[in-house]
Amino acid sequence: MDESSRYNMAIDTTDLAENARAGSRTDLHTPRDWNHYFQGALLLILVGALYFQVLLNLFRQWFADPNYSHGIFVPLFSAFLCWNRRQTWTQNPVRPSYYGLVLIVGALGMLIVGTLGAELFLTRVSFVVLLGGLAAYFAGWQLLGALLAPWLVLFLMVPIPVIVFNEIAFPLQLLASRIASSLLELLQVPVLREGNVIVLPSMSLDVVEACSGIRSLMSLITLAVFYGLLADRRRWMRWLLVVLSVPVALAANATRIVGAALLGQYMGPQFAEGFFHVFSGWLIFALALVLLIVFHKVGSRLMRRRATT
Repeated sequence: MDESSRYNMAIDTTDLAENARAGSRTDLHTPRDWNHYFQGALLLILVGALYFQVLLNLFRQWFADPNYSHGIFVPLFSAFLCWNRRQTWTQNPVRPSYYGLVLIVGALGMLIVGTLGAELFLTRVSFVVLLGGLAAYFAGWQLLGALLAPWLVLFLMVPIPVIVFNEIAFPLQLLASRIASSLLELLQVPVLREGNVIVLPSMSLDVVEACSGIRSLMSLITLAVFYGLLADRRRWMRWLLVVLSVPVALAANATRIVGAALLGQYMGPQFAEGFFHVFSGWLIFALALVLLIVFHKVGSRLMRRRATT
């Protein structure tokens, strides 16, 4: 073989290598990949068109209603959980399941019924159900199982129906006023309770819906779920933290009412409302959260000691 033939063969080999590298670069985005991107964008547009008004009203309520101001943090926490556990769920095989259509059809049915009946709760819950159905349909139940906690957390962002809210709020008003009156009597403060109104010698304290404790109860339950998912892997401990958040929130709210009553009785009615009333609410809520965390730490330490003995 002469020198010119070898030179031509070298050029051909170089061209083939360049073409192979170019082909590998162009194969990064095959027509099939672009087809998937287009389908995903189309699906996102359809879901956005269906739920735009629903999500917009939900977003507005988070900022307008203090009872659900914690809702804005729920999707953020859910997204954080997905990112934090990405090494787990991204390793699951993608096995689309047609049974995911059950959740999808159910979600769309809830959306139709909720829209026709002007029931906000159904339309908002249907969005969360739809997300689970889409995950199962396109990726499989195994992936949905890996993302079960972030998915279920999203239900906490949906405000409960007004009828249910009122059924809970009023009994909590009476319970909070009853507990506060008993504590004031233990502190030797003359008090007379008439329903949800606490009558003191210097003022009357009306335990209204905002002071019923449902606001702090819902927020503390949400934070207990957040803390349990991040701080402990034991399911029973997570559920225990959620259950304990109920009496802790009720006790914290009763303490807040007692504090307002004492300030109003001995320092003047102006100290039982306004800035001092709001500040005491934040302070008592922070103490309730700290108490829940302390319980978890102490309980976990006692369980470890019992396991080693």
